[in-house]
Amino acid sequence: MYVILGATGNTGSVIANVLLDMGKKVRVVGRDAKKLAPFVSRGAQAFAADVLDKEALCRAFEGVEAAYTLTPPNLASNSYRVYQDQVTDSVAGALEATGVKYAVTLSSFGADKPDKTGPVLGLHYMETRFAKISGLNALHLRAGYFMENTLPQTGIIQQFGMMAGPVNGDLHVPMIATRDIGAAAADALLRLNFTGQQTRELLGQRDISYNEIARIVGAAIGRPALAYIQLPAEQVIMAMAQMGMSKNVAGLLCEMSDALNSGYMKPLEARTDANTTPTSFETFVQEEFLPAFRDAKTASA
Repeated sequence: MYVILGATGNTGSVIANVLLDMGKKVRVVGRDAKKLAPFVSRGAQAFAADVLDKEALCRAFEGVEAAYTLTPPNLASNSYRVYQDQVTDSVAGALEATGVKYAVTLSSFGADKPDKTGPVLGLHYMETRFAKISGLNALHLRAGYFMENTLPQTGIIQQFGMMAGPVNGDLHVPMIATRDIGAAAADALLRLNFTGQQTRELLGQRDISYNEIARIVGAAIGRPALAYIQLPAEQVIMAMAQMGMSKNVAGLLCEMSDALNSGYMKPLEARTDANTTPTSFETFVQEEFLPAFRDAKTASA
């Protein structure tokens, strides 16, 4: 039996469907039972629970050999780092209490650093906490920068005619589609060939800069002169707050951007076939960014 936390999310849904395709027994966990119904129709067990509820997670993990775990985002939190650690302690406590033998986790490159990485510091704590669980074999997938993080740019383009953010426009970062993270996690869960505490970086199809992203997006939407502008943290925090994000979360994201810009937060592994994933940013733009851009255009009309 496998348990998948965040089963309705970008990575969890991929994992659950792959395991179900392989005829595996799967228990899907999410806050909304109705959203879990499509997996139930495919033969999965549904379990509605909040990741902060350790006792509920203990029931969800009962009789499970392997789990996929993550910290669901809470972008409105005014104490995001506290929230992250509370989720980690809840999940880790449930893994300890139920004796789950294997866990694949969603982590990030930069999780090796003990400070100054914004929300990635919560993943450093998660990896450290899981290492203390006796008998647990854990594989921490240190993923690259999500391609999905560019989707809010659709509204910025519609409103201001440009792309903007805190990351240096010339900085090349490993960028990955979340579908590829899900595929890698599902493969790891099927193989269960890891022992102790291991990390594996997932670096996407290639390293890419926001200036290159602007050129790709501009060509796709018929705006070849589209440019990316790096903004100071104060403007970014104000803009993110207007989009509904807490200033606390926005500040942490700016701290992460500073860590990227300075080179403090970077992959530890050289790029190889094993840590390179298939989805290019060009493919992501056609399949995900363009539909979101059209929706933003319709909403602003």
